[in-house]
Amino acid sequence: MGHRDRRLARTLRAAAAVAVGAVLLAAPHALAAQGRGGIRTMTLTSTAFTDGGIIPERYTQAGRDVSPPLAWSGAPDSVRSYLLVVHDADAAVSDGTDDVLHWLVWNIPGTATSLPEGVPSGATMTGGARQVSVSGPYYRGPAAPATGPAHHYVFELYALDIPLTQAPTALPPANTRAALMTAIAGHVRAKGVLVGLYRRPAP
Repeated sequence: MGHRDRRLARTLRAAAAVAVGAVLLAAPHALAAQGRGGIRTMTLTSTAFTDGGIIPERYTQAGRDVSPPLAWSGAPDSVRSYLLVVHDADAAVSDGTDDVLHWLVWNIPGTATSLPEGVPSGATMTGGARQVSVSGPYYRGPAAPATGPAHHYVFELYALDIPLTQAPTALPPANTRAALMTAIAGHVRAKGVLVGLYRRPAP
């Protein structure tokens, strides 16, 4: 290797060292997250409907409008609390970057593995969990119109390594949802998803 080639090799090694150092300084949280392991996939199910199946009328606004039973498994031991977000993925609101929130439940105890059918209304639930929907402190069922295709109602359960202590506020539910999603950043250890379809029967 000639003198010019050796000098070029030293320059490239130095540049690589600087780049690695910049990554270490700029994103220590990212490396720490990698060290804790990736986000695990949980199993989220309901005895009321299968994933991708039709949500029975009982759990919709056209029926009894009660929350469906939910159960989950596969969460890591480090879970301190759960956050459940239920939304209509086909009902865009605002500027089209958000959708209709049907149920938001947070600070579900980390020891929990299910939610029963028909969770009572009220800002605070048994065990200290909190809830809100687009209409108030309770579950609000699907209500997609009879015209057009069925809507996708997405149940997302996040397993967290922190408790969520946010109290319900006078802000619109969408703001509470946004605040909670910001709060869980970097604390999601596992996630489960269940999707149900629904549209109102034709009159």
